[in-house]
Amino acid sequence: MNTKVYGHRGCMGTYPENTLVGFMQAIRQGVDGIELDVHMTKDREIVVIHDEFLDRTTDGTGFIKDLTLAEIRRYSAGVMFSHYDQFVDQWRLEQVPTLQEVLVLLKPYSIELNIELKTTKFTYTGIEEAVHQIVQAYGNNRKVIYSSFHLPTLLRMKRMDPNADIALLSKGKLSHPHEYMDCFHLEAIHISKDAILNNVTNWKALLPSLRAWTVNDTNDIKQLLDLRVSAIMTDFPEKAVFYRSERKSFV
Repeated sequence: MNTKVYGHRGCMGTYPENTLVGFMQAIRQGVDGIELDVHMTKDREIVVIHDEFLDRTTDGTGFIKDLTLAEIRRYSAGVMFSHYDQFVDQWRLEQVPTLQEVLVLLKPYSIELNIELKTTKFTYTGIEEAVHQIVQAYGNNRKVIYSSFHLPTLLRMKRMDPNADIALLSKGKLSHPHEYMDCFHLEAIHISKDAILNNVTNWKALLPSLRAWTVNDTNDIKQLLDLRVSAIMTDFPEKAVFYRSERKSFV
């Protein structure tokens, strides 16, 4: 099995995270998939941003749930990354994108998409249905994986669409992980790279069903490629793609 490379929040090691410019850069670097995060605004729009609030990644402030899309659009999603080497003034014009805008951007490209529903702090009533409708309308039949740390969110997605691919996010060891896969009909488990590398035996039987996050260290990338996990999620997709290609050359 060929381990896939997913751009974590796009290409967040070198480009503004969860932005259209970052997603495009990840595509240029040869990713097999994109990982992103979604929240719901006050006016029930689905926006792509990691945190429950604007403060860290934009020059705005406030919780996503308390702001309308128009209010969120007033702020730059790129200016906070002006310390990056690749920074250009054009980044100042980046806005928090909607999920619909991201899907439209991805339309010409046959890459997978991992949508993490950020529902551990706020439940965002109806977010599952809203996300599902957007994907149905604009997903272009691409492979979409819905992930969350919040299991009820995933079960709601599965009830809504029995064919949906759902993946449980976990930071640490799960006892009898195969039972999670079977009982909840998971397509995969998205597990921290340390949980895998610190206890390979626990995960050995499920390695082809694991996507590891967030894998940036060169040695970690190489080890997980050798273990043949399903995918590596990384802030530096170009590096992971390079080491995967390097390994192929020796086969």
